[in-house]
Amino acid sequence: PAVTSLGLNEQELLFLTQSASGPHSSLSSWNGVPDVGMVSDILFWILKEHGRSKSRASDLTRIHFHTLVYHILATVDGHWANQLAAVAAGARVAGTQACATETIDTSRVSLRAPQEFMTSHSEAGSRIVLNPNKPVVEWHREGISFHFTPVLVCKDPIRTVGLGDAISAEGLFYSEVHPHY
Repeated sequence: PAVTSLGLNEQELLFLTQSASGPHSSLSSWNGVPDVGMVSDILFWILKEHGRSKSRASDLTRIHFHTLVYHILATVDGHWANQLAAVAAGARVAGTQACATETIDTSRVSLRAPQEFMTSHSEAGSRIVLNPNKPVVEWHREGISFHFTPVLVCKDPIRTVGLGDAISAEGLFYSEVHPHY
């Protein structure tokens, strides 16, 4: 009950929904890039069913999902601030740490995120088309905010050990607990 935030990847997310018969739990594995709408449905379910509420002791209000080509930060409204900077920072550290560079070197990275996607498959989701000039996309569903950003993927990675931990830590570093929490 004392966990406020989780960071997880696509295997961990799928294992979680399979083990608790959550949405899309019949999926045995992701076919390539995890579908954004399915990921969003599972994150929503985790926070709605196992996150903070008046009826349960859980303090979980934030999940930073990371996969190779994109990240999604899902937060229960009213508990966190600065989500845009947090999800962007996590994506930036993925590119710099994997390439072992101080800043993003555009010659060494590629953009492989889906250019358009649905925000949900279990209810009427919106179709989102990525705008390169505004790479963080935000949407809301029943008191939960989602912030999506593509990742500039290192073409020839040098350092990948601990990358998930670095992503989660960097995103959390930029996150701010809401002042009224």
